[in-house]
Amino acid sequence: MSHTVRDKEKLLARVRRLKGQMEAVERGLEAEKPCGEILQLLASVRGALSGLTGEIMHDHLHEHVVHAESDAEREKAADELAQVLKTYIR
Repeated sequence: MSHTVRDKEKLLARVRRLKGQMEAVERGLEAEKPCGEILQLLASVRGALSGLTGEIMHDHLHEHVVHAESDAEREKAADELAQVLKTYIR
């Protein structure tokens, strides 16, 4: 069983919190809140998204690279992670 399936409820709860944070940004913009408040909300969203991304990357590395069942699976998982990291650090 994949780590995203095993941890599905926990991960979905984090996604739902992220959605709530984005809705707070939307409400703040709609209410014409000061830019400092909007920036603080956005910083919170970015931190939460980075935390979720880091958790899934860590679990991917641990499950699909460190404990891969074959060298081919290990190489595939490492390549997947490398591609994501290229996009992530842009």
